Amino acid sequence: MAAVPNRTGCGDLSDKERMLYRAYQAQTQLFEPAKTMARTSLAWMDAWRQATPFPWIDAFAAGFELIARAELTHKRPEYGIEQVTVGNSLAQVTEEPALTLPFGTLLHFKKDISAKQPKVLVVAPLSGHFATLLRNTVRTMLPEHDVYITDWHNARDVGLEEGGFGFDDFVDYLIRFLEEMGPSSHVVAVCQPCVQALVAVAAMAKADNPACPRSMTLMAGPVDTRINPTKVNELALDHPIEWFERNLIATVPSDYEGAGRRVYPGFMQLTAFMSMNLDRHMRTHRDLYGHLAKGETAEADRIKTFYDEYFAVMDMPAEFYLETVQWVFQEARLPKGELTFKGEPVDMGSIRKTALLTVEGERDDICALGQTAAAHDLCTGLKPHKKMHYMQPGVGHYGVFSGRRWENQVYPTVRSMILASH
Repeated sequence: MAAVPNRTGCGDLSDKERMLYRAYQAQTQLFEPAKTMARTSLAWMDAWRQATPFPWIDAFAAGFELIARAELTHKRPEYGIEQVTVGNSLAQVTEEPALTLPFGTLLHFKKDISAKQPKVLVVAPLSGHFATLLRNTVRTMLPEHDVYITDWHNARDVGLEEGGFGFDDFVDYLIRFLEEMGPSSHVVAVCQPCVQALVAVAAMAKADNPACPRSMTLMAGPVDTRINPTKVNELALDHPIEWFERNLIATVPSDYEGAGRRVYPGFMQLTAFMSMNLDRHMRTHRDLYGHLAKGETAEADRIKTFYDEYFAVMDMPAEFYLETVQWVFQEARLPKGELTFKGEPVDMGSIRKTALLTVEGERDDICALGQTAAAHDLCTGLKPHKKMHYMQPGVGHYGVFSGRRWENQVYPTVRSMILASH
């Protein structure tokens, strides 16, 4: 079977890579009997609780539910946005693929209204989680905007015949998506793809592409990781890129459509993220046990909803992961003026018409203060009135684009930028 081109030149690691994925599968199968037993016991406990309301039954049932929930899924969750309030009326929302490509779909959240609203492309990270992680971002913007999102596909489900997918391919997808949406659109990029969004807009501006967006909002993204380095940045610098390829890249086994494709598995990225805040995740699950045992349904459901999304993982194409680690986090090519797109230097000064808003969270421990705001110094062709920066006090990384402060404080600023640029 043909291998996906190895762009980092580290040689054929396929045997070791297949073992890595197989080890994960073996571990999953090893724990399946325990989870099956827990699910069966939980069903019995539910029946007993209705007939015999003893506290000890609730405690046992809570324990069994935690065991039953201890699993990952590799399928995209539903966005679940069926209607939103537009003005004084309810509008029905349907998901329609506007453009489907091998590694991602331009997904349109179409509303049954006649009024025209600003078109917005929400650029989701291509990471270990699905784009549904931005469900709250989309839901908040929908009443006043015509929203599209980059709905990335799980790389293990993409056949080898589709070739590789690297940094330049991601940028090219953004350009093609914006062209499909047409002129007068806007971009809201969240976290990792802020760099690719900048490159896409620069390339479109340089080519005088009519679909070049009128505004771009960059939220909590690693534009210049040399500023206030976080633990994430330090981990990327701890090893050479060859180490990442040897130890973190796996080959999709024959069970899946993408058999033979080299990927950074979602289960490995989830493990890395959880290990960075292990105490917090353990406390949260202790809280979940307590809520379940006490019958505090609403509190338990909030935690379960978060982890249902958090434990839905997807694989990243190896090329994209390795190039992002090397070019963005290790070498900081964009702020150094060394980044290229399709072999040509990226000219940030060519951005003259697309207004820029950067948003950061005061307590962000993934993209620290200053890393996203660095985009302002790079966009030398933009006049001051087309640049704006907003720092949200009291929030971490996810609070920038999800939750009450996003809805009540960050979003109004994003909305104002779009309206002022439309």
